[in-house]
Amino acid sequence: MDMRQQVQAATALGTVTGEHGSYGGRQLFLTHESAEIGLPMRFALYVPPGGAKGLLVFLVGLTATEETFTMKAGAQRLASELGLALLMPDTSARGDAVTSIPGATASWDFGVAAGFYLDATQTPWATHWRMESYLMRELIPQVQGALGLDAARTGISGHSMGGHGALTLALRHPGAFASLSALAPIAAPSRCPWGEKAFTGYLGEDRDAWPAHDASALMQASRSAPYPHGILVDQGLADKFLDQLHPEAFESACAAVSQPLTLRRHEDYDHGYYFIATVIDDHLAFHARRLIG
Repeated sequence: MDMRQQVQAATALGTVTGEHGSYGGRQLFLTHESAEIGLPMRFALYVPPGGAKGLLVFLVGLTATEETFTMKAGAQRLASELGLALLMPDTSARGDAVTSIPGATASWDFGVAAGFYLDATQTPWATHWRMESYLMRELIPQVQGALGLDAARTGISGHSMGGHGALTLALRHPGAFASLSALAPIAAPSRCPWGEKAFTGYLGEDRDAWPAHDASALMQASRSAPYPHGILVDQGLADKFLDQLHPEAFESACAAVSQPLTLRRHEDYDHGYYFIATVIDDHLAFHARRLIG
């Protein structure tokens, strides 16, 4: 399909709330009713000129929305040249149905905008905090269908909490993605305050349930390298959250199962979008080589 056909199919997935020309392609913002979440959800989708030959799902971090990466990273420029579509979901459900839940907006690192890309099992979060099922069973398949693409042409990446989401979803769903990368991911959430808070709230006090959503634990438990073509991770060494991220734990887990990993450490770079904008072209090219060739 060409760009026009893909845009037309994508707009049928929901209500278009914004549409913009960008580097010859179209940047869409949409809302749709989610059966998995039980509420409306928002997402952004970039369709490159000439039509998408591959799809990169990018998951954003704590407090972010579908607009954050879309508007700050500058990824559309190279994506337009490579033929990559970019899918940016929101980080949780929003609106009165969730903000009225006690504790949903009490802190910035739990509740609204902090879905951690998992399905909660604890009350009251289990009803609407179902980001894993939403992405894997609903949004990604719908967008793949609209663009005429499949898992062999789909990669996943993300930043911070979204990096955690990219790593864990890729490892929990073998074959769902052909390429995997992350930027400053929460690589061992069972060992850091962010992860301990989220996992306790969403999954419960029993720590035996936590490794199933911990990228380092999942990799350590792999019988062989799940991504033999390699995984790319970038980490800034001036990141004030470095003690929350534990890239060394993921590095050790990859080494234990002979998983090829390129972990690049960058002096003087922090956790924000100046860092992301600096390295995003390398990630787009990394995915395009695997998805498009």
